[in-house]
Amino acid sequence: MATIEEIARRVEEADAARSARRSAAAKRVGELAQQRADVAEQLGDIERELGDVLAESSDVIEIDELSRFTELPAADLARWLDARKTSRTKRKRSTAGAPATKKGANEGPAGTTRPAARQATTAPEPAIPRADTVTTPARVTAAAT
Repeated sequence: MATIEEIARRVEEADAARSARRSAAAKRVGELAQQRADVAEQLGDIERELGDVLAESSDVIEIDELSRFTELPAADLARWLDARKTSRTKRKRSTAGAPATKKGANEGPAGTTRPAARQATTAPEPAIPRADTVTTPARVTAAAT
């Protein structure tokens, strides 16, 4: 039978090998995740640039024609163009010189009213009488004639 010291040494050896493998796996996953983030950022930049070029050239060539020339799916070209349009932030209008008004709960920008949140319309449920207040009508029997 192994001594207590021998058992402890064996466990430490087994744990050391496992820890080294766990550490290597964690490092590799971290490296790959960072590489993926870098590539995703590059891809985003390229897609934004594609959208810009598509927008700038839209007056001389249409998506369908570009698709035929480049053999790229028109859906991809349209997606890049649309992504460019939606990613731009809208500038807020200056409120300088505008009358100061307090906006209510149903008001949006520039005092316009927004429609109230739609509520589901359901038929009201009939009231259910409480058990202690229910009176049962007396049974009426028909008289035999």
